[in-house]
Amino acid sequence: MSRKARVFGIVLTLLVMLPGAARAVDAPYEARLYRLGEVLGSLHYLRNLCGEDGNEWREQMEALIVTENPSPEKRRRLVASFNRGYRSYAEIHIACTPAAAEAIARYMKEGETLARETAATFGN
Repeated sequence: MSRKARVFGIVLTLLVMLPGAARAVDAPYEARLYRLGEVLGSLHYLRNLCGEDGNEWREQMEALIVTENPSPEKRRRLVASFNRGYRSYAEIHIACTPAAAEAIARYMKEGETLARETAATFGN
């Protein structure tokens, strides 16, 4: 795993530690979580397409859902966001190309930024 992937994982871990009380109704960071789900789904597809063999990004999404402990509707939306990110690339990329590698780099950066900023803004 690359250094950037480790940092992203650590920041995502911090993000899932957001306080439960802030999640009682509609959390102000909810839209960011849905976007993060899309990013994780995209990374899960693209990183495996480009040679990574594993479920790291799917497991990160599962950890986010478990820690977030959302209502059934919010859980469905989180899962849908992950699946949307995955399918959006599965439909157009069948081989690891320079464009796929560029998308990986872009999503790694966006995911890390989303997780870090959300944790810094809404975490304890």
